[in-house]
Amino acid sequence: MLFFVMIALVNGICIVTSRTLNGALARSKNAFYASLINHIVGFLLLSVVLIFRHEQLIIDLSGIPYIAFFGGIIGAFFVVINSYVLPKLGVTLTTLLAISGQVVSGFVLDMINSHVGSSLTLQLIGLLLIIVGVFYQYFKAD
Repeated sequence: MLFFVMIALVNGICIVTSRTLNGALARSKNAFYASLINHIVGFLLLSVVLIFRHEQLIIDLSGIPYIAFFGGIIGAFFVVINSYVLPKLGVTLTTLLAISGQVVSGFVLDMINSHVGSSLTLQLIGLLLIIVGVFYQYFKAD
């Protein structure tokens, strides 16, 4: 379990680093350009990894449900939005707001999928504490 926790922490570091680099690129060009470069480089890297793993590079789209392709569309807009707002809000606020959005949407999806069960009250309290904390830290009167 500790191994997976460490991977998740490294993933968080990668996300913030990626946002920062894309934000710098967006500042010098624009957010869509930064997203395009991000996805081209990512595609090339994954292609090389697949080649070295000797995996088939034949893409068969026949068994994939259409809804699955929306993940790529959402991912592209995620990078564009982050590249656009990061230079204006800074790394910390952008990250906190993105995580808050993830927590809120995760809570809503759990409610829709009825996987919350008896912990609904605790999850709602946690959600409210996160939102209050973000507002207190970044929107308080100086």
